[in-house]
Amino acid sequence: MNIGVMGGTFDPIHSGHIMLVEEVKARLNLTKVLFVPAGQPWLKANNNISPAQHRVEMVRLAIADKPDYSLCTLEIERSGPTYTIDTIAELKSQLKTEDELFFILGWDNLTQLPQWKHPGQLIAQCHLVVVPRPGYLRPDLQSLEAIIPGLSQKVIMLDKPEIDISASLIRDRLTRGLPINDLVPVLVDEYIKKYKLYSLKGG
Repeated sequence: MNIGVMGGTFDPIHSGHIMLVEEVKARLNLTKVLFVPAGQPWLKANNNISPAQHRVEMVRLAIADKPDYSLCTLEIERSGPTYTIDTIAELKSQLKTEDELFFILGWDNLTQLPQWKHPGQLIAQCHLVVVPRPGYLRPDLQSLEAIIPGLSQKVIMLDKPEIDISASLIRDRLTRGLPINDLVPVLVDEYIKKYKLYSLKGG
């Protein structure tokens, strides 16, 4: 069974996340996809991130009507900083030997991979599905291979989808009282309004 893993702070999850996963799932014939909200991402340690319960619930609502998508709260339940290798290792231990994991990340994340915890161990346990990120250059696999030997054999580089939606854009619009209904799933939009997240104006 081929299983996709889509991690992120999901602050908030948006329609771009869903469109991206649908494209990857179709192109790689994934059986299912796990959405893994980050607990305390070490690369964002100094950023203000919304409480986990809100981010988890927004993911749950966003994928509620998609039976092949599942919410995975491993990182939320784990204390301390969040490292991808720990999550992948834990997921791997729960699967059958023949199951394959496909970790989805953006061009910008792949460029940062040498800074991650145990990147060599990570690529030994999963494939990396790398998707475009507007505003970022295509990663130089040859240079990264020199730092992380074997990387190029575990990377699946996709040239689409190119989705120009970001959580920061959504948060910015909300602080200015602008609508986001075309940027997030309907239930997520309703949830944000209900709890007045991201300094939402006007309820």
